[in-house]
Amino acid sequence: MITKQDKNKARLKRHLRVRKKIQGTAERPRLNVFRSSKHIYAQLIDDVAGVTLASASTLDKELAGDIKNGGSVESARKVGELVAKRAADKGHKSIVFDRGGYLYHGRIQALAEAAREAGLEF
Repeated sequence: MITKQDKNKARLKRHLRVRKKIQGTAERPRLNVFRSSKHIYAQLIDDVAGVTLASASTLDKELAGDIKNGGSVESARKVGELVAKRAADKGHKSIVFDRGGYLYHGRIQALAEAAREAGLEF
């Protein structure tokens, strides 16, 4: 029987394998995505300096009225639009996408496509 802990261990292993290959810079930050069962979080990270440049999540006050369920595809789409808007405000247009070891499907795909439509290039 596969438990939730086993699934998360496998995801973390995939995430570390991907992180060996990709790195965010000041010119091209990394868009990292984390999803829990109730919420989704996105951060733009400059790995060279070790700082978060912009972030958005379903817990943000800007999205509080629009989102009923933070674990839905629609809420992920709104987080993608918000993080893209915040990145554009800071002058970042080109990014590297880090799916965090998750499959590019469902909420992760919705967030990425919304960020692309809002102007981010990756």
